[in-house]
Amino acid sequence: MLPKFGFVAISVLLLAQTLPVVANNLTATVVSVGDGDTIRVKTGNKTVTVRLACIDAPEMKQNPWGQQSSARLKQLLPVGQGITLRAIETDKYKRLVAEVFVGNRSVNVSMVQEGQAVVYRQYLKGCPESRDSLLQGENTAKQQRLAFWNQANPVMPWDFRHRATQKTTSQAIQPQQQNNCDPSYPDFCIPKNSPDLNCRDISQRRFKVLPPDPHGFDRDGDGIGCER
Repeated sequence: MLPKFGFVAISVLLLAQTLPVVANNLTATVVSVGDGDTIRVKTGNKTVTVRLACIDAPEMKQNPWGQQSSARLKQLLPVGQGITLRAIETDKYKRLVAEVFVGNRSVNVSMVQEGQAVVYRQYLKGCPESRDSLLQGENTAKQQRLAFWNQANPVMPWDFRHRATQKTTSQAIQPQQQNNCDPSYPDFCIPKNSPDLNCRDISQRRFKVLPPDPHGFDRDGDGIGCER
């Protein structure tokens, strides 16, 4: 069985082999913008979802910051814009995690510099060449209270997702909720299409897990999630 990072590397390599590549980067055209850190692009004959690497934009429910972040990314990446992708990995949702460039400018860095996204330190190792620019950009945006930082007590996007998930999963599953709950987790309700979650994001432990386990709670494949 391949180690996790070996599998990821092979997945990215296989993807790159089927897409237009220039100097080890992928060329693409913007199809749409989902939110402040997710886009759809066309590259070759494929349409791919891209998650901007090493940054985390406010959730759309974090009014008005999520909407502002999404609107700004649409300005930076209008439909039809030609871009270059520096692919890092594919995530469990089969999204391509990448740094996005327009010319020589990193859009990921621009979003952080403008306060429209924050540095996702948990994954910062994926952007070694942009690391310093990302951290310096965030520090400047905080000092100047730009966009997301123009609030007294900003809630980080990952904390907002964590709280929302805790609130949902702490409630008993009502019959009318069943259709909106992910069937991989029958013991409690995680809404379908929830953002990527880890065991630390939920309070439940040692619960039943059924395939396909989109959040990867059952790492050893024994049918029990978050055993530790």
